[in-house]
Amino acid sequence: MKVAAAPISRGVTEVLTMGRAGVDLYPHQIGVSLRAVETFGKYLGGSPANVAVAAARLGRSAAVITRTGADPFGAFVRDALRGYGVDDRHVADVTGLPTPVTFCEIRPPEDFPLYFYRRPKAPDLEIRADELDLAAVAQSKVFWTTLTGLSQEPSREAHLTAWRARGRKPYTVLDLDYRPSFWPDARAAAEQARNAVEHATVVVGNVDEAEVATGAREPYPAGRALLDAGVELVIVKRGSVGVLAMTAEECVEVPAVRVEVVNGLGAGDAFGGALCHGLLAGWPLTRTVAFANAAGAIVAGRLACAPAMPTAREIDDMLTARDAEEAAHA
Repeated sequence: MKVAAAPISRGVTEVLTMGRAGVDLYPHQIGVSLRAVETFGKYLGGSPANVAVAAARLGRSAAVITRTGADPFGAFVRDALRGYGVDDRHVADVTGLPTPVTFCEIRPPEDFPLYFYRRPKAPDLEIRADELDLAAVAQSKVFWTTLTGLSQEPSREAHLTAWRARGRKPYTVLDLDYRPSFWPDARAAAEQARNAVEHATVVVGNVDEAEVATGAREPYPAGRALLDAGVELVIVKRGSVGVLAMTAEECVEVPAVRVEVVNGLGAGDAFGGALCHGLLAGWPLTRTVAFANAAGAIVAGRLACAPAMPTAREIDDMLTARDAEEAAHA
């Protein structure tokens, strides 16, 4: 699917993300082991990069702070970002480190094992505090980061510096995005998650990730613990059960949108970009979460991540069809 890219804005960025970027290689053979796969599709990868793409697809000005290798894959990342209308002014090369490549096996509806090639070190973990455009960080309307950025230095200090520059202003989003292979152990990730939460106004994660950040397995206690830590909005994604959203005054549950899953890996990034869009639009919480949930469902029904990000009309059409189906069965 080809969609015309939005023009890149050079003013205040609405959605500024920071962290992972690389290349995703998705097999064209579905339901088989990588040892039997013969051909792959090459796509932009990395959750922060794809969240920026999702926001740009919805008409928001978007940019990403990241690092790539000084290699053809790094050039591909920058080309892809610009092609999707994402500002790449905060992207730079790191000499001597290859651009990360990620392979996945596609075994729908729920099994999508990932294989990350980020050695000896991913260049996106080489983001340095003294290289940041702190004015851009402070002025962006949404600043989106992930827990992965705290897994190693100097990226950890860069994230802390960026958060200090914002002063916990809305919307400072932490996507818990816990990837065990990036950490020495779960305890280290939990410690950094607790530190990061202190800087965030919005926290997003699934049930497992919420447990890493709070120690609570159940969504409601986990959400309450994050609110008690000063977070203003908590989003807990519960897979086929739907999404729980909590603020100090409101608790919203949105059911899952039924879709034939092709590849679930980009759904969270689509959710993130649509969540940013709803927050910036000032929508009620229920509408915002329902819109984000539908965006994720659309991408789960497609093979790729970045090129699969939906337009606002596609999301609205899915919600309209869902409402019609529910009314017919009422």
